[in-house]
Amino acid sequence: MSRFFTTGSDSESESSVSGDELVAKPPGGNYGKPLLLSEDEEDTKRVVRSAKDKRFEELNNLIKTIRNAMKIRDVTKCLEEFELLGKAFGKAKSIVDKEGVPRFYVRILADLEDYLNELWEDKEGKKKMNKNNAKALSTLRQKIRKYNRDFEPHIASYKQNPEQSDEDEEKKSRDSEGETPGRPALPRRGRRRDDGGVGAFLKKKDGGGERSRYGKGEEEEGEGEEEEEDSEEEEDWGSSDSDTDSETDEDDGKFTSLASKFLKKEEDKKGGERRREEKAKKKHDRKSRRYEEEEEENDGGGEWEKVKGGVPLVKEKPKMFAKGTEITPAVVVKKLNEILQARGKKGTDRAAQIELLQLLVAIANENGLGVALEVKIKFNIIASLYDYNPNLATYMKAEMWQKCLGCIEELLDVLFAHPEIFIGENILEESENLANPEQPYRVRGCILTLVERMDEEFTKIMQNTDPHSQEYVEHLKDEGRVCAIIARLQRYLQEKGTTEELCRVYLRRVLHTYYKFDYGARRRGAGDPQVWGGESEEEEEDSAALMERLCKFVYAKDRTDRIRTCAILCHIYHHALHSRWYAARDLMLMSHLQDNIQHADPPVQILYNRTMVQLGICAFREGLIKDAHNALLDIQSSGRAKELLGQGLLLRSLQERNPEQEKVEKRRQVPFHMHVNLELLECVYLVAAMLLEIPYMAAHEFDARRRMISKQFHHQLRVGERQPLLGPPESMREHVVAASKAMKMGDWRSCHRYVVNEKMNGKVWDLFPEADKVRAMLVRKIQEESLRTYLFTYSSVYDSISMEILAAMFELDLPTVHSIISKMIINEELMASLDQPTQTVMMHRTEPTAQQNLALQLAEKLGNLVENNERVFDHKQGSYGGYFRDQKDGYRKGDGGYLRRGGYRQQERGGNY
Repeated sequence: MSRFFTTGSDSESESSVSGDELVAKPPGGNYGKPLLLSEDEEDTKRVVRSAKDKRFEELNNLIKTIRNAMKIRDVTKCLEEFELLGKAFGKAKSIVDKEGVPRFYVRILADLEDYLNELWEDKEGKKKMNKNNAKALSTLRQKIRKYNRDFEPHIASYKQNPEQSDEDEEKKSRDSEGETPGRPALPRRGRRRDDGGVGAFLKKKDGGGERSRYGKGEEEEGEGEEEEEDSEEEEDWGSSDSDTDSETDEDDGKFTSLASKFLKKEEDKKGGERRREEKAKKKHDRKSRRYEEEEEENDGGGEWEKVKGGVPLVKEKPKMFAKGTEITPAVVVKKLNEILQARGKKGTDRAAQIELLQLLVAIANENGLGVALEVKIKFNIIASLYDYNPNLATYMKAEMWQKCLGCIEELLDVLFAHPEIFIGENILEESENLANPEQPYRVRGCILTLVERMDEEFTKIMQNTDPHSQEYVEHLKDEGRVCAIIARLQRYLQEKGTTEELCRVYLRRVLHTYYKFDYGARRRGAGDPQVWGGESEEEEEDSAALMERLCKFVYAKDRTDRIRTCAILCHIYHHALHSRWYAARDLMLMSHLQDNIQHADPPVQILYNRTMVQLGICAFREGLIKDAHNALLDIQSSGRAKELLGQGLLLRSLQERNPEQEKVEKRRQVPFHMHVNLELLECVYLVAAMLLEIPYMAAHEFDARRRMISKQFHHQLRVGERQPLLGPPESMREHVVAASKAMKMGDWRSCHRYVVNEKMNGKVWDLFPEADKVRAMLVRKIQEESLRTYLFTYSSVYDSISMEILAAMFELDLPTVHSIISKMIINEELMASLDQPTQTVMMHRTEPTAQQNLALQLAEKLGNLVENNERVFDHKQGSYGGYFRDQKDGYRKGDGGYLRRGGYRQQERGGNY
């Protein structure tokens, strides 16, 4: 035992190390027992705390947890901890009654309520929340509002002076953490204050946002901007918690750690205390300086910006160049590259980057560094404005959009004022000439790309704005500026652009022209000397001539099929919109677009569908009912006209696509001011189908193989027949169904009243540019088709009928009646002959009666049944070869024909069964 322990008096206070042996003296003279050192018993102090400290520490711990949950937007956790916080505050009720409501408790209630209100108003953030957080947000918001009614005076007092009694709060937080009240606590790690340079200016400012307000604990709040400390000072070994002397422990007769004798020295303790005193003094000086500056600001002496949720920050302009630096083009370009290096990096403040670039332009202009350098910086300013929203699905805010339009207009002004500047995207940065006036200025950049991106941003703004709001109208007014910019760019590129660039800018001009009706050209065509819009005839080019000139250039010079295809479709659309049916039809047939449009990209397919719809409406206005029906058949028969025209997504198809596909589909939607009226489209299609289908149904009433011209029209007829109670029609479809029934009976007047009336005029017919002309055409077509239907239905009743009587019945002139009946006889639709002297139609009665028709149908069905039985019998005997399906072998080839088990679906060379 003497090897490990030595004897001595109590005055020995030092322990000695000799080689690998550690020698120590056991206290109290108990020399025979070994010294057992337990890690749990080392440096252990028993702390006796009051009930107030325990309760307040519990509240502080819950508050810290709530603030951490607020940092990560975990509202469910906030709700759980808030309920625990209320229970803990209830336990501390007796202490609160004596001491008063603690300020840190009032602070968390106020901050939590503000935080929840901000989350509630953030609609985009609420959409991204999961289901549990959204439910917890609603519940917690109601609870906190109800709970805070009891603390309204305290919360109002806190909001009026949130900086009050910060020192009391610090003392409370130090006491709750077990620090010595008489000694200042160590300052926690804070953010270093930026020095105002460009790199610091581009960093996002956390001090003024939500995160700094709600992301700190109670004791950290208000100290973030004040504390500057090095890593050496953070790791101070001289803490008061472990500050004990070996002599004191020995005097008390307790065991002590030997390591503490070697690691603790008197000089270290004094140095740590000195450093803490210096830091406390610096902190006090900073606080007093800040309060003096606040007083000056209240007196109007300083320029301060109030930042939501944090302490006020001085808005200082960044230091672009050091004092005394000579401003040269090379220095400005270097600074420009330095700013652009932060582009796209995480944490870059994009708004600050735009401000820096604008400041750089101002500095370059002040020092007269040349126009080429100004053009280069403006290119980067516009690109930074486009980068402000990194997400492609989002659209530019109104402020940024107006700033972008202004910058592009300024850039075009500079380019027009200085034609000696040559710009191009193929110019390398090494070959740029920004400052040498002896050589032509060369700047890297593409103005066409910037304008195309601007046009796309305008489309996104219109797509994401409520079309029924005043905001949409305000945004639509900007289209004039957009078109003016494209027209100016067109003039610029006509002088300096390549053929490819001209085709691209011509297409942009065409896309903003093709869907607009030219009222000025209509008035000029009518002989009105006053042009719509108040502009003279010389100032405004006719839209038809403009489209012809631009599109012909694209047809001849374009090397990409996509631009040519879009130009052709826009040209056809414009022809159809202005009722130039034959020009539109001939251009569509010559282009052969219908043969391979299925291989085009979706935006071009949408444009093709819009063009076909407009072509069908044009044919209807011109009275070409069959052509109109054929043009609209594909779109309307699909049942997805809204989706095919890019005017919205169907609810039933949303289940077939994931969220990413849905976002892509929404980006392809056409802005509202370019929409085709779907009700007008459906009405035109149904009326055209009625004018074709009703006479055909009357002519083939007993034909077993009668085909349908329009399935959708027949569906509407069946829906009307299934209604148990027939009342006056209300919707557009009901009006068409009622008109069809009247036409089937040969009552053209009732049919006309159902199709053309005040309600239908307001819904459909008044939307056409020449509504009276369309209504007159409709009346004439209804009279003619009703006459044909009458003759098909009642020809078996008459031996002869006078054409004058028919003309009086249907209010048609005699030549028209003669023409209609002659066509029916020539096409063998009506078995009759014309007696010219008496103007009489002589019926030949060759058509079978109703009973004979039924007998013929029965004989035809019996013949089919016998033939099918023979085929089945031959198949069982094995003598008939054909394609038949076995359960194991699938389809197997035989000698000819098709046979399918489970029913009959047979085909021979002679026809289909």
